[in-house]
Amino acid sequence: MSRIGDFADDDVTAFAVKSPELGTAMAQLANAVYTKNRLPMRVREAARIVIAYANECVVCQNTRDAEGEANGIDEEFYDYATQWRTWPGYSDQERVAMEFAHRFATGHTELRDDEEFWQRAAEHFDDELLTDLAISCAMWVGMGRMLRTLDIGQACKLTL
Repeated sequence: MSRIGDFADDDVTAFAVKSPELGTAMAQLANAVYTKNRLPMRVREAARIVIAYANECVVCQNTRDAEGEANGIDEEFYDYATQWRTWPGYSDQERVAMEFAHRFATGHTELRDDEEFWQRAAEHFDDELLTDLAISCAMWVGMGRMLRTLDIGQACKLTL
């Protein structure tokens, strides 16, 4: 049951009317993350699903991109997200993005100071792609934690 307002358990957007200007800005950021992002979709989705699990956000865990299959993303891709370190179905670039996302969500200062990680990341991402990854992760951590904390839309299954 939502902690603010009287919204249906499967309504993930109605709460934004409680703060129309910020809600609109938040929707614009989310739209940009999904439509202007330069990351390959598999890399983007790999990072997103890791954060969904770190946030314990059910709606985020249930979200899928409508173009996912056309980009080589099947349910198995999501099924192994909690095993990103070892499942052989992820590429090295996806695994680095997943590590970044996980550590961004769970230990950001340790990530900042890990020179070995940054050397590995530089092998797979230029500064522009790392920027897209970081901004995307910031949106997913913030949105997912807000939705989970306020118990909003946790019964949803979204298709982007």
